[in-house]
Amino acid sequence: MAKQQEDNVKRIQELESTNLARDEIRDEVIETKLKIQHDNELLAKKNHETLKKHGIKSFDIVGAIGAGKTALLERVCEEISSRYKILVICGDITTRVDANRIEEHGAETIQINTGRECALNAYHVYQIISNKELKDYDVIFIENVGNLICPSDFILGTDKRITIVSVTEGEWVIEKHPMLFKMSDIAVINKIDLTGRLGTNLEKMIQDAKKLNPDIQVIPTSAKTRENLEILIKALGL
Repeated sequence: MAKQQEDNVKRIQELESTNLARDEIRDEVIETKLKIQHDNELLAKKNHETLKKHGIKSFDIVGAIGAGKTALLERVCEEISSRYKILVICGDITTRVDANRIEEHGAETIQINTGRECALNAYHVYQIISNKELKDYDVIFIENVGNLICPSDFILGTDKRITIVSVTEGEWVIEKHPMLFKMSDIAVINKIDLTGRLGTNLEKMIQDAKKLNPDIQVIPTSAKTRENLEILIKALGL
């Protein structure tokens, strides 16, 4: 094979990111990552035990920026706030925009600004629940930082993880971001009121999620029209 052709092959070869590390530090990179995940899992387990002890139902909401996480939480809180005492923990790089929005719909909110961190972790949640009177709450929602990559590294200790995407992200979004769907209990495909206009293949998205995780429950929704909102609330056991 000609040298130029060999270089082209190397350039386009798909690699796991850890394989990009230099040989002499690769093992250290992997070991460090595994230690962080292990420590996070231990704390997540403690979070879960604490929340269950207080009879609190808890949910981790993940999804890309613009998928409609906040809008769906607004609608859900509107529907259930008369029956449950709700705390919503909002994760964002900066601002309190989402927390302020949700707070108008019958829930107490706490904002965590992560700065350069691209996801919430179990320690963030531990700090909140360690400093709140948990007897005051029935349900806790955690709206993670908006992306479909980083949250897969950190479980938080909730009862269920819900991954939200929308038809505006394109019909390949689930296939291109498999990890979160493999580790989620519910997949929400939002903004289905735009499906006809965009021409997105909604059925492909549904089947992609089920192919990645046969046990996942897939719920197409529209925060705007409230379509299937009651199905989502029922899936949450609320």
